[in-house]
Amino acid sequence: MPISRIAVGSYEEAYHPDALRAGLAEFISTLIFVFAGQGSGMAFSKLTDGGATTPAGLVVAAIAHAFGLFVAVSVGANISGGHVNPAVTFGAFLGGNISFFRGIVYWIAQLLGSTVACLLLKFSTGGLETSAFALSADLGVWNAFVLEIVMTFGLVYTVYATAIDPKKGSLGTIAPIAIGFIVGANILAGGPFDGASMNPAVSFGPALVSWNWANHWIYWAGPLVGGGIAGLLYELVYINRSHEQLPVTDY
Repeated sequence: MPISRIAVGSYEEAYHPDALRAGLAEFISTLIFVFAGQGSGMAFSKLTDGGATTPAGLVVAAIAHAFGLFVAVSVGANISGGHVNPAVTFGAFLGGNISFFRGIVYWIAQLLGSTVACLLLKFSTGGLETSAFALSADLGVWNAFVLEIVMTFGLVYTVYATAIDPKKGSLGTIAPIAIGFIVGANILAGGPFDGASMNPAVSFGPALVSWNWANHWIYWAGPLVGGGIAGLLYELVYINRSHEQLPVTDY
């Protein structure tokens, strides 16, 4: 069972040089991703004078997030594993692929990266608002909760299949683009309903900078549940850990 391999680790990991370097990589990768994704939405809003979201705007958001995540995962992969998402880190933790204390370092770095990206966007655009994620008028909170679970399940399942699975072979070379593509596809599917976060850090930065916490719990609970289920399922069904656990830098 994956649950038997969960490692708490030692608190010394929180300030070990390797963990700090990995945390810095997560900070930079998340900053790159959020700056590109959130910035694309702000740019489109400016071009349309704050008009309603259109199909073209949805496609722009999907492409920007897909490309941004592809780059963010690629530049962090050899240092931290390129999680760029607390839900991915949580799924890896439940599968026994990262310790609790190292995961906390990642979470802090990801949240800081998102926040700094939004602050930089607000400053560099002359004070434009970094819009927090919100539900469409006809969508209930539990509908959005399930939607985030399903979308994040698909994302973390993709991470496991292309990046974490020790049997991935040459498939690992396309992991960043596969991860970017699933996020872009999910934005096309769920964007008009709840913004398609799939990432608590991506939701946290805009909410903090704009100080808008409406229904914010959905963007934490849904991704963490979906990511956790994906991690446990993939580890239990597809990965046979009869050998030594993968080092964190291997995925």
